[in-house]
Amino acid sequence: MQRFAEQGYQLEPEALEIICSYHGARDDLIRRIIGSTDRSVAVIQMSQVSCLIEPGGSGRNHFPEGIVSPSFHPMPLPSIPSTATELKCDITGRSTCVGDYEDFVRYFRDRYAKIREILSRRMNARPIESLGKSSSGREVSLIGMVMDIRTTAKGNRVIELEDPTGLILAVIQKDAEIYEQSRFVLPDEVIGVTGISDGNGRLFVRSLLWPDMPNSTQALEKGSGCALLLSDLHVGSKYFMDDAWQRFVLWLNGEVDDPSGLASQVKYMVIAGDVVDGIGIYPGQESDLAIKDIYAQYEAAALCLNAIRKGITVIIAPGNHDIVRQAEPQPALPEEVQKYFRGDRLFVGNPAWISLGGISVLIYHGRSIDDLVLRLPGISYAAPEKAMVEMLKRRHLSPIYGSRVSIAPEHEDHYVISRPPAILHCGHVHTVGIARYKGVVVINSGTWQSQTDFQKKMNVQPQPAVVPIIDLATMKVRKLIFA
Repeated sequence: MQRFAEQGYQLEPEALEIICSYHGARDDLIRRIIGSTDRSVAVIQMSQVSCLIEPGGSGRNHFPEGIVSPSFHPMPLPSIPSTATELKCDITGRSTCVGDYEDFVRYFRDRYAKIREILSRRMNARPIESLGKSSSGREVSLIGMVMDIRTTAKGNRVIELEDPTGLILAVIQKDAEIYEQSRFVLPDEVIGVTGISDGNGRLFVRSLLWPDMPNSTQALEKGSGCALLLSDLHVGSKYFMDDAWQRFVLWLNGEVDDPSGLASQVKYMVIAGDVVDGIGIYPGQESDLAIKDIYAQYEAAALCLNAIRKGITVIIAPGNHDIVRQAEPQPALPEEVQKYFRGDRLFVGNPAWISLGGISVLIYHGRSIDDLVLRLPGISYAAPEKAMVEMLKRRHLSPIYGSRVSIAPEHEDHYVISRPPAILHCGHVHTVGIARYKGVVVINSGTWQSQTDFQKKMNVQPQPAVVPIIDLATMKVRKLIFA
């Protein structure tokens, strides 16, 4: 279509078919597709279009034969001005998973296709099946999903890669320059490799490539006003810091001296999960609860948030302590819980893409940080922003499948970071971390719960009642302390 061509984009045939069959305001749909597309993308895929218009609805062999792509039945979404607070994409009302074998296949195929598209802009890769005897001794590049990583008796590292055409062993010799780099390869992620093929199912690797963010040193977007980033309130726990919360609300409502006038500039509050402490989440939790009924916990949480002055848009996402399915991606909090809150709250899923007056924010509760801390050298709970930077490098929020994070095999992988957000906001680990990576502001927002006995046993040192605040015009971040 001409408007896409004018912007430098091409369309997959399936994406074009969905757009042509769209019954709503097609010009508005095209505007939203273009506005949500990374400028480095050459071809707009079906999954990106379906994300904007689709309605409701592990062995490590990721690519078995005979599975076709799902059908989509588009329905129109209302037109929302780009300056408004807007939910761009989440799983709410769109889950396709029933747990069949085909669901897993579609999930991994979607992950591979999306990240391969990102990697292919940086390397000219061949399919694995093309590496026959004629390739022996030649340098080739491949893009594959990691099935297995192991170290041989001689100390070499072997990465088993697959794509929809076959399998290959990528060998990194122990004296190779990239050997140390190979320690950062994770199961189930999609990477690019370049090396010498032996024409017999092995590739001696010379370089590794992750999809990564486009090179940038400037903020990706600019807006106006300030946003507060919170998570892990854990209302209902006897360790919830109610006094600190009251000090925070008094400041935010302008009821205490604020010489800087910062509180009056706050337009948004984004909560990245664990609004309440929940029930039965960890062993012995009952003894840590001040409120033992889950609905009473949400009533108390609503009182805390409803006390905030009007004029602040509050966006609420769930976490693993909330009353939604434990398998991720998680839908928004159910209506029977939403009714406790003021009607101007925006409830989103986990993860979720939102727009704050034109500033794109990717919200993820952050449970995959548990996996990354276990598997990656130098990553710890004390500096969660480093784990979040690794998500950006891999263009995926939860690259390891089947470890601590239970991921439902949806037909679409909602964890792929298809385009760079202006802000990546996580929580879960109860420590504050702030960084900037290639123009993306990375923020982990701590907690409002003091250290529990369970956390003491796990050696978790929380940083409670610290609120990151970001100026959306300058993208500068400060920490406000209410402890």
